[in-house]
Amino acid sequence: MARLGRSFGFLLSSTALSNLADGVLKVGAPLMAVSFTRSPALVALAGAAATLPWLLLALPAGALVDRLDRRRIMMVANAARVAVLAVATALAALGLMNLWVLLAAVVLACVSEVFADTSAQAVLPMAVPDAGLTRANGRVVGAQILGNDFAGAPLAGLLVTALPAAVLGAPGILYGAAGLLLLGMRGRFRPSRAAPRPVAREIAESLRYLWSNRFLRSLALVAGVLNTAGAAYFGVLVLWVVGDGSAMGLAPSGYGLMLTVFAAGALAGAAGAGRAGRLAGDAPAFVVLWAFNALLHLVPVLMPVPWLLYATAFVWGVTGAAANVLVISTRQRIIPGELLGRVNAAYRLIGMGGMPLGAALGGLAGEAAGLPAVFLGSAAVQVLAVCWMGRVVFSPISRRVTSGVTIPDISGSR
Repeated sequence: MARLGRSFGFLLSSTALSNLADGVLKVGAPLMAVSFTRSPALVALAGAAATLPWLLLALPAGALVDRLDRRRIMMVANAARVAVLAVATALAALGLMNLWVLLAAVVLACVSEVFADTSAQAVLPMAVPDAGLTRANGRVVGAQILGNDFAGAPLAGLLVTALPAAVLGAPGILYGAAGLLLLGMRGRFRPSRAAPRPVAREIAESLRYLWSNRFLRSLALVAGVLNTAGAAYFGVLVLWVVGDGSAMGLAPSGYGLMLTVFAAGALAGAAGAGRAGRLAGDAPAFVVLWAFNALLHLVPVLMPVPWLLYATAFVWGVTGAAANVLVISTRQRIIPGELLGRVNAAYRLIGMGGMPLGAALGGLAGEAAGLPAVFLGSAAVQVLAVCWMGRVVFSPISRRVTSGVTIPDISGSR
């Protein structure tokens, strides 16, 4: 088994801290928003604010990541998040916080996230040997889950109740520590390539590459549909689960517990992703996992029972994380290193760009037709999207060379 090395250790530690900060901020912001309003449309804006920067900045970020040292971009992005959240914390402590100030802080912090996350996915193959790529991605996804959900979510629930300003201040401290850890990475993390061309041409090149590869194109489009539908679903789930007027009547801490259970399942899924890929092939495995995950979205609306919600959240975690590890590893193997930042950014623009729209539509649909209609519609859309990807993965074309690039791990074990 290939050693992952010292640089990966620092990268993993930085990832763990920055994702703990993400978890506190992204769970705490909607919970803070609930304290300002009970409107589904306005609460959903908190989720939309976290993903809007991806829609606007993913492509320029990808071009930058393929030009400059990827580690340094991550360090600068973390420093920018520290500055934004320090100002927001001060405003909250002075009693000047409201819904619109909160949304502005989330948007600005997530602008830096676009650059940090695009760099992180592109720098990983430079920090580990190819033989250890899936294992390294499993550990990174595990660290993301530990931070975002297992620790960050319940911590956010406690901070919202006890010390609301810390929902913004604690992530700022963690981002600062994450940036400092990156100093421990040794080596050159700037891609080897010819002299940069105009940014518009480089972005166009990445889009042409992504669109000409049938497998990557289909994967990006399906991921976009799944994420958009999921954003509509989870953007209003807090209203179905939390509060006296909700279907389940949980306290904010109960919502945090649900996300902790989700995280426990996701850790298991991240750890088992490599085995699933070896048994069935990476692409067949993640299609099946996506299908289970989509169908599980029916459970909370059809049977709104707290214990069943927790069980569902666990399996959500297993299937979602395992699929995520396999998808990321497959992309990193297919895309050439000198294009990885730009093509990954183009992929994530398609894959995540619809999330603000999904969150906003979920809120509007919840007001117009009720929350159950949002949940059922989201599940139906996800099932149809997975069926489409299944046709691509299991077709003979997917076993051939596409656009001059061999698609690995689609039809059999490694």
